[in-house]
Amino acid sequence: MLSSLDIIKISGIQFGTSGARGLVTQFTNESCAAFTHAFINSIKNKFEFDKVAIAIDNRPSSEFIATACLNAIKQQGMEPLYYGVVPTPALAHTAMKNNIPSIMVTGSHIPFDRNGLKFYRPDGEITKIDEVEILNNNSQFQISNKLSSTLLINSLATDEYINRYTSIFDETLLAGKRIGIYEHSSAGRDIYSILFKKLGADVVCLERSNHFVPIDTEAVSEEDKNKAKLWSEQYKLDAIFSTDGDGDRPLVADENGEWLRGDILGLLCALEMGIEALAIPVSCNTVISFHDAFKCVKQTKIGSPYVIEAFSDLAKDYRKIAGFEANGGFLLGSNIEINGKQLSALPTRDAVLPFLMLLSAAKDKGIAKLVAALPQRITFSDRIQNFATEKSKSILEKAKENPQHLLQHLGFGDEQLLDLNTIDGLRMTLSNGNIIHLRPSGNAPELRCYAEANDHQTAQLIVQLSLKNIQTFSEF
Repeated sequence: MLSSLDIIKISGIQFGTSGARGLVTQFTNESCAAFTHAFINSIKNKFEFDKVAIAIDNRPSSEFIATACLNAIKQQGMEPLYYGVVPTPALAHTAMKNNIPSIMVTGSHIPFDRNGLKFYRPDGEITKIDEVEILNNNSQFQISNKLSSTLLINSLATDEYINRYTSIFDETLLAGKRIGIYEHSSAGRDIYSILFKKLGADVVCLERSNHFVPIDTEAVSEEDKNKAKLWSEQYKLDAIFSTDGDGDRPLVADENGEWLRGDILGLLCALEMGIEALAIPVSCNTVISFHDAFKCVKQTKIGSPYVIEAFSDLAKDYRKIAGFEANGGFLLGSNIEINGKQLSALPTRDAVLPFLMLLSAAKDKGIAKLVAALPQRITFSDRIQNFATEKSKSILEKAKENPQHLLQHLGFGDEQLLDLNTIDGLRMTLSNGNIIHLRPSGNAPELRCYAEANDHQTAQLIVQLSLKNIQTFSEF
């Protein structure tokens, strides 16, 4: 017999800000089975279920991982439901609606040599407490090296996800709008065109890829910035829609081909929906926290589990609750009435809802004018890839002892530190109002830098200088 506790410990796979992540080579038949058994057994005494749903993204390794998980589900004496390639929110929505747990095989935006598992209880995304219970669960199981190769796809998740929005919004919501869909290898690329057309849009499908493309909605490449501007002009688009790999983080461009920051998209969505209380990670634009439309804005650590955790406290005092992240993923924390119909809560990141609400808000004036009407506080972010997480943590621990020395080394020694926020990483507010936020990624060996300033050029310069100079900070 094998032990899930032992297998997971030696696998090298770790939980980050959004699920368990690791190298593809670490997702063996044994480790996939161990995580599946541990997850199911950790929630058996809390919920009644006899089915478990699984879906995947378009990574080359995802189907193998799903097969290993499906076989483990069968060994549990349960019925596996395989929804194929669909966005994470589509899987979560359908599984929650049917009161069953689910597993999403995805590495989101990280490179294709890595992958991951996201776990959902029948009532939604697992918490950090659930993660600990999975890691400490000692399930005993056997494994067969002969994996079942037959994966019959159930279309329920696709159908339910499309219906979630076509049942709420009028079929003329996008009438007269020309929408470009940057498909690349997104898990939702076969769904979005169907959905937008049902809502009246004229759709132009752009650049579908046969290879996995690791789109990071927080660090849009210069190539993708140029593509959006060219596409917008060439096809006379009103907006461009795209997502990360598993379709839970939106990437949206306005009619000029300018990509919106995810937290600005989330803000516009929340305003259009009349949200009362928000939970947002500390990395989000300060315009949101200071906006007078919200009765409460609660800051959290970065990662959807922390945003979701904050919903329970907000629900004590407010009816209309939501959250979003700097990457744009929108989490609906309560049922909301739209067009006289009820849209059910979906407390996991979703890319489609903020896009549709943005287009609803911009129906007459256009997206660019909506964005321009907001206070002009600009954020920018980027990352150093292949930068060891332990090295990042060590640097930031040293910097906490003497943050002014870090500022000097980064090239901002002329400014004094006004505020030091350590909710997640190191977020420094300077005497000139600029913000520098450094944080190790929870999903990959990357160091991220977020900056905020009154103009784009300054915010970008802060990030570039910080990421360049911090690489030698450990020498001091």
